[in-house]
Amino acid sequence: MHQKKLSMPTPEEALPGRQEAMPVPAEHYVLKTPLTGPFPGHLQQAMFGLGCFWGAERKLWQQPGIYTTAVGYAGGLTANPTYQEVCTGLTGHNEVVLVVFDPTQISYQQLLSLFWQVHNPTQGMRQGGDVGTQYRSGIYTFNNEQQQQAEHSKALYQQRLSEAGYGAITTEILPAPQFYYAEEYHQQYLAKNPDGYCGLGGTGVSCIL
Repeated sequence: MHQKKLSMPTPEEALPGRQEAMPVPAEHYVLKTPLTGPFPGHLQQAMFGLGCFWGAERKLWQQPGIYTTAVGYAGGLTANPTYQEVCTGLTGHNEVVLVVFDPTQISYQQLLSLFWQVHNPTQGMRQGGDVGTQYRSGIYTFNNEQQQQAEHSKALYQQRLSEAGYGAITTEILPAPQFYYAEEYHQQYLAKNPDGYCGLGGTGVSCIL
């Protein structure tokens, strides 16, 4: 099973999931804004995977210009998965954070800088001590402009990481897949449990885009 968790499941292996969507809270525990859309038209969305989503979400909601954040599952094959199913490695999903932001207060480029700096994007199917496909590094883009900015930032950061002795970036950069909200207790987990686990750790290599 441990080895299986390091590779993506085939469609035949993937768990079937369910039609029912996960019930989620009406509002963000910290920001007091809606967790689900439709969101105000002047806002934009971003989606990132950078290891355990508890610490990743906290890093993001703390930034200025963030309207709301939510944790969930994306990039896999199973519809409306549970956390327990994702942990088997048989859904193909990544633990991700959906970010809704005001581009007049924080740019997508600034979010990318934060993304690269707060985790180690060279570790493949793990992040620190968290091992498995659900902990892979990923940027999931909502339009061509985001895709181009993400690819450009990856190339720039790869150069800086290489100069610092790190290996190749393993981050996947893909058009945003279906986002499935995680269970209520995962949403803003570290605000509800301040002493909770956070395995997030960067390389110490700066990324100013």
